[in-house]
Amino acid sequence: MDNVLINKKLRKLKMPGITETLEQRLAEAMKEKWSYSTFFEMLLTDEIERRSNKQLTLRLAKSRLDQNKTMETFDFEFNPKIQASLFRELSLCAFIEKKENVFILGRSGVGKSHLAQALGHEACRRGHDTLFYCTYQLFEWIYAGRGDGTQKQRLAQVIKKPLLVLDDFALQSLNEVQQADLYQLIAERYEKSSMIITSNRDFDEWPSLFTNPLLGSAALDRLVHKGIQVIIEGESYRLSQFKKGCATAKKKLTTT
Repeated sequence: MDNVLINKKLRKLKMPGITETLEQRLAEAMKEKWSYSTFFEMLLTDEIERRSNKQLTLRLAKSRLDQNKTMETFDFEFNPKIQASLFRELSLCAFIEKKENVFILGRSGVGKSHLAQALGHEACRRGHDTLFYCTYQLFEWIYAGRGDGTQKQRLAQVIKKPLLVLDDFALQSLNEVQQADLYQLIAERYEKSSMIITSNRDFDEWPSLFTNPLLGSAALDRLVHKGIQVIIEGESYRLSQFKKGCATAKKKLTTT
């Protein structure tokens, strides 16, 4: 088999990845006596999987998600109050298809950010472009675009993302320009795309993010419409790990 000639033709067809499994598939085809159509189908399947994996890698790289914050790495046993079944249902990403928002509320350290990013990972795996940002840092980045005239471009770039994950919403105050950007982001994404928002503040406190109460009311009314609220109660995971570490250290000291 002239591999050089085959490689040239596959590159011309923009399918060079087939060469990675060609020898293996050819050996399998000869051993198992595959039909020509089966052999061809397996090569195409390999190429589709290769492209899908490449696209997923690129999607995750652009998402700003922590690669370690996935559903597989979340410790659901730590806090039995967390509805694991609910998050597994959300991981199917039907809320994205329905253009719904998901709000994950609770005290600091209960796993809100991890779960939000885990859902972001699932969205990427299902082909949805995703962007993760701490809320304040996102609007600082957009605001910084005023320096080189890219503010509107940056805002538009965020608005068009099918899934936007905002962490620590309403934790830090925004200036009036940033508040206007937040309103525009919410208004233009309304019923067109989805957001996942984490916050350790109740909904009742969110209007304080806006100095203009009318702007705040209009923004939040759109934001919570068709929203899914998840409240997480329980002890901070980080605090519990700290206490466990202290207890272990104390035990070592008493036994030496």
